Amino acid sequence: MRPAPTRCPICESELEVVRLHCPSCDTSIEGHFASGHFANLTPEQMEFIFTFVRVEGKINRMEQEIGLSYPTIRNRLHEVIRALGYEPGRDEPVEITQERRNSILADLSAGKIDANEATRLLRGEEE
Repeated sequence: MRPAPTRCPICESELEVVRLHCPSCDTSIEGHFASGHFANLTPEQMEFIFTFVRVEGKINRMEQEIGLSYPTIRNRLHEVIRALGYEPGRDEPVEITQERRNSILADLSAGKIDANEATRLLRGEEE
């Protein structure tokens, strides 16, 4: 069975699911149905996701499995993340240097900043 198309072949607009059918009992249901998060992914992106899940998200195993370099796999993963409507790295914590961390803690100890300000700065939220 082929995956349902997600774009109109005439105008390229997003298609909408309006009818579902059960071949077993011949029941049909009409309405407006959500197509799901993965509906806008290309077949290649879906295959990438299946492989990624199968190898438990281990990029080194992805390298062996599909024969691509780490940067290429990372770029493809970012493409999939964007296609799902997210921005890669947005939820990742900001890394600060040990020197900066020590400076913030010294300012806190000296009373130059309060605990809330120190916490904010340690999270990488600059002034």
